[in-house]
Amino acid sequence: MTPKQIERVKKKIADIKRVLAAEKRKFGCYDDGRGLRYLPTKYFIQLSDFSGGLTYTKWFEKNFPDDSGFPDFLFEWTIILFKNGKIKEAEKKAFQTFFRNTYIFDKYFGRPIIPVDKWEGSNLEAPDFTEYLDYSSEQKELADFSQWLDNLISTQNFHTRSNKYIDLQKRLKTENDSETRNYLVKASSQLRQSL
Repeated sequence: MTPKQIERVKKKIADIKRVLAAEKRKFGCYDDGRGLRYLPTKYFIQLSDFSGGLTYTKWFEKNFPDDSGFPDFLFEWTIILFKNGKIKEAEKKAFQTFFRNTYIFDKYFGRPIIPVDKWEGSNLEAPDFTEYLDYSSEQKELADFSQWLDNLISTQNFHTRSNKYIDLQKRLKTENDSETRNYLVKASSQLRQSL
């Protein structure tokens, strides 16, 4: 990036922080219907400012504790954690990313995306959402991250958890009994929270 490009990206981050702070002052809370809070992680990665990104994600977690986030945002958070040497946290965030969109890692690695006949709780979980992912394992600056992620998703632990999650989502798609659906939703939630 040129110095001008760097300054523009830094200005974008500062502008977002300013708008969010103004919302907090005006409403007493964050009323971020536009989703500006999800953008800075991308900018911190563009700048290779991973420590700044880590500071931002800590702020995000503190101020939006119930926000499950978009899959691409969670993916960026995973990169930031990894680049800061927070491997255990990055592993946990990678699982959260997968649970938010089971196709995102295939997209990242350029693998064929084969839709699974399962319950897609929202369009964020659908294969089409992966088109919003701006990253590829071909990016040189992410080579170390790509190797780590490929190793992670090749582990038995990842296969076991991901297969169990997909099985629960498949069952949810066709299950009509409310008691059984409730059980499946709880099991899926427990799997996501047991990281």
